[in-house]
Amino acid sequence: MLSQFISALVPLDADLREAFLERLRVRWTHTSTALEGNTLTEGEMLGVLRYGLTISGKPLAHHNEVLGHSRALDLIYSWIDKRQPVTETDLHALHQAVQTSAEVDYLKPIGAWKREPNSTLAKLGGKTVINDTYAMPEHVAKLMDSWLAGLNSRRFDPQISALDAYLWCHATFVRIHPYADGNGRLARLLANLAVLEKGHLPVLVPSERRLDYIEALASWQLASGTVRPGMPLEGDSAQLQTFRTLCEEWMHDADTMLNEVLDLQAARQRT
Repeated sequence: MLSQFISALVPLDADLREAFLERLRVRWTHTSTALEGNTLTEGEMLGVLRYGLTISGKPLAHHNEVLGHSRALDLIYSWIDKRQPVTETDLHALHQAVQTSAEVDYLKPIGAWKREPNSTLAKLGGKTVINDTYAMPEHVAKLMDSWLAGLNSRRFDPQISALDAYLWCHATFVRIHPYADGNGRLARLLANLAVLEKGHLPVLVPSERRLDYIEALASWQLASGTVRPGMPLEGDSAQLQTFRTLCEEWMHDADTMLNEVLDLQAARQRT
């Protein structure tokens, strides 16, 4: 239960706690999938998740992305309850939850590391550039062994702040880019695992800040170059400061939702 780690949830009446957790699920799902191009509004996602609605005029794939992200959240929450190290098998299960496509493509496996190089386009300084810095497929397994060790050590180390844990886990995961697809959604889920376990609400990246988010990560990745086994996963840490500043700002977005519920609780207690 999240209330085991988020102390502010403990005094809430059961109905307010459940309402907040549902709203958090919808907001988290909306922000993360919207960054990848999902067109459903936050209200429409509530309809999909709560009532199983199909929104007219919206792609079925976008509905499936919403359901997949919600299933992935259930996995993340179950890991919090268990407090055990995350394994490669766990990562592949999370990838299977997020990826909802029924298509079978050997070169784009679901629940397995990528089998061919991948790259993305990025906007830097008003120009579109190719970000071709992600790890090569033959290096992914060793790099992800290192990444998992880093994730688990940061989760259980009380000396590492929620912000520092989120920053490292998010940035280094997308630098490796271990899967053919779904890397951004997985990074935002996995990095928030440590944040929740340290007693904070998740970092939610606003969809309207998509360009800032992509540019900050791409600038750091391009400055750091392609990562290989034996190299520090954090690359050029000086170039990561812009992303750190953004993450620090976005750490407080979910607090606004919680404060609204706490105000409702306080109003109840006054009557």
